[in-house]
Amino acid sequence: MAMLKRSDMRIIDEALGMGSGYVLNFSDRTFSEFFDDEFRIDIDDSRYRARGTSKANRLRSFIDQEDYYLVAKVLRRLWQERESLPQFSTTDDHERVKASFSELLSRIEGGGAIPRTDAIDRFTRDETLEELVSSIERDIAANKPAAALDRLHTYTMKKFGHLLDGHSINWSRDEPLHSRVGKYVRVLEQSHQLTDMTKQIIKNSIGIFEKFNFVRNNRSLAHDNELSHNAEARFIYDSITAILRFIKSVEASRFGT
Repeated sequence: MAMLKRSDMRIIDEALGMGSGYVLNFSDRTFSEFFDDEFRIDIDDSRYRARGTSKANRLRSFIDQEDYYLVAKVLRRLWQERESLPQFSTTDDHERVKASFSELLSRIEGGGAIPRTDAIDRFTRDETLEELVSSIERDIAANKPAAALDRLHTYTMKKFGHLLDGHSINWSRDEPLHSRVGKYVRVLEQSHQLTDMTKQIIKNSIGIFEKFNFVRNNRSLAHDNELSHNAEARFIYDSITAILRFIKSVEASRFGT
């Protein structure tokens, strides 16, 4: 579900003229027809009335309940409607509103307004780990994935060391991240029944974590670097945490201990 921040909803409210319950210049009839004609969606359905019956509240309920892809698709089409209306598209603040709305749409289309942090957990009692997780969560909550990459790298170093300890596999502190991942991948293949495709993805992850070493050293706050731009940093963050999320699911019995 596309549960957006209140600040994101304010951007949508302003862009689509949602004050006093309105959405642009739609009437109740044309609003219903728009959703039916464009998306085969019954916006009058009772589940879209959770916030109230006005057009604005039905749209807010729709945003709350539907996935990011569909929400972005609808919002982009509504913006096209706005640009066809002189009373909205010729205002002095149109370009400012457009820039804010476009940036929000890009974030939604990237998989959500804010990256997920559920794969970053406190897997053992450790003061350093606590600070790492808290720091990553702060940067992600502020939508600054580039700032989180350095700490995410340190986190994954600790995570894979912890996983190898749990499987009684020897490793040393001077081993680079991708070496730890390689050892763990071999354990994972031996201890779990994985499909051929999953095995291939997991094997490929060794190369991903090797490239993550470069990103940490050359495109993060680990040194005086030029940071990855936000969209790329978000993609890197999402890719790394997707792997961690899968590992968390197959190692469920070991997490939280």
